[in-house]
Amino acid sequence: MKKEEKIIVGISIGDLNGVGAEILLKIFEDSRMLDFFTPVIFASIKTMTFVKNHFNLDVNLNSVQSHNQVLQGKVNVFNCWKENVDISFGKEDPKIGAYAIQSLEAATKALKDGDVDVLVTAPINKSNIQSETFKFPGHTDYLNQELEGDSLMFMVTDTLRVGLLTDHVPVKDIASHISPALITKKIETVYDSLKKDFRIRKPRIAVLGINPHTGDNGVIGKEDDVVMRPTLQKIKESGKLVFGPYAADSFFGSNNYKNFDAIIAAYHDQGLIPFKTLSFGQGVNFTAGLNKVRTSPDHGTAYEIAGKGTADTGSFKEALFTAVSIFNNRREYEELHKNPLAVSKRKRFEDQKRA
Repeated sequence: MKKEEKIIVGISIGDLNGVGAEILLKIFEDSRMLDFFTPVIFASIKTMTFVKNHFNLDVNLNSVQSHNQVLQGKVNVFNCWKENVDISFGKEDPKIGAYAIQSLEAATKALKDGDVDVLVTAPINKSNIQSETFKFPGHTDYLNQELEGDSLMFMVTDTLRVGLLTDHVPVKDIASHISPALITKKIETVYDSLKKDFRIRKPRIAVLGINPHTGDNGVIGKEDDVVMRPTLQKIKESGKLVFGPYAADSFFGSNNYKNFDAIIAAYHDQGLIPFKTLSFGQGVNFTAGLNKVRTSPDHGTAYEIAGKGTADTGSFKEALFTAVSIFNNRREYEELHKNPLAVSKRKRFEDQKRA
């Protein structure tokens, strides 16, 4: 498909019994969104029309069967299936989970083929997506297999970015998963992403300890002294501005996080609880480290409010804009490094503003 000036955002529909489709169509009720990018929703026109009518939303949908039918200025719906889907808001249903995966696989193929520029994924239910052919705990693990690179869950807002050493790992197994090689690899991924995706020239990264109080000199565990500190010291010696390990219990409450461009937590809840507390409704889940851009909102299917028309659009809207921003930053970074003498349009604009 021939690329137009506006980038094309592919959107997998997620769990249709949740809030994803509702939020998506609410966002595109505002036609000004189409000034920024061209959306392609992977579902079916029948399904999206049902959702539109259920919530009485005023949004025009453009049904397409192939990517060369995608139009700018339209909310495009790529038809992944033809049959009617039995949607029961708030209900966990493996049949609905199968449609979520059908949408994800079609959107990922379009991303790999270059038919869409970035991917934004609506929330799924990690339980009802499991099958003989799909045995991944979530989007990130699946995309790590399908795309080039090495994925890292990176939760981001304009002012806070939190990456994880381990993500969907049982608490009892966390310490055994963390090794010098893993720490080095994850820090490298975050460092690289901050430079390419967020335009930070010399990133400052904080790393949280594995144990309470970073082990208290071995009293509450030795992993921070034996594994974490020596590894961070080697990374510092290579020239990167990496600091820690910091005791996680006071790090966010003391506002120390504001001194860094990113924080790397040892495990899921250590990083995501403070992140969502500080930014819930505006946070974005970005999969760093891959050769393609993928984002998602920071919430789940929210079955408890599905179908009621009360779901907030904030995080999903941020996920859309963040995907576009990262895509543009990454493209600009690549162009500048192909020609080091080139000056970006954005820099010229910023210079003109300062003048």
